[in-house]
Amino acid sequence: MAGEIDDAIERADRESFTRQPPKALQARINFLIKQLKTTKAVAAELGVSQRSVERYRKGERKHPPKAIADRIDDAVRQRWQPQVRKRRQKQAATATGITVETRARFGYTAPIGTTDDGRFRRLTVHLPPAYAQRLFDARNTGASDQQMRQIIAEGFKDMYFQDGGSRALGLSDVTLNDIDYLDLGY
Repeated sequence: MAGEIDDAIERADRESFTRQPPKALQARINFLIKQLKTTKAVAAELGVSQRSVERYRKGERKHPPKAIADRIDDAVRQRWQPQVRKRRQKQAATATGITVETRARFGYTAPIGTTDDGRFRRLTVHLPPAYAQRLFDARNTGASDQQMRQIIAEGFKDMYFQDGGSRALGLSDVTLNDIDYLDLGY
């Protein structure tokens, strides 16, 4: 499921942490065991043997290979402070909205006589809470990256291209393609 939009939401969630996740390997493994309940489940999550997890937990192995260390870090960060994440997402979906900063190719359908060639634009646009709610709902239901792109593209169409309904009323079907980078803030 991981795509550019999902990664951007994950980065925005991590910016809201009130405390940093554990840094020591033993502390990270103990946190994962507390979350997943067994060393076998942690081993399956990390793609290592159960014995390796037990060695990390006891401190017998202190330096896993970089690939495994990265998987441990990702697993801990995905489960770190779920209540803080939910609170920030709820606030964005009901009150504050989200800010999307991107450099991407935007294409659109426009009336005859105007240019509809897609081109790269660097935009920073604040989207209202309704779009944040739709984006979070789509992510929670397992929507594809393309579906989440479409939600953001609709928000850009309404808030940037049509300026809330005051211009470019003939514009329809804005698409978000070739994302160079995308960052979310809420």
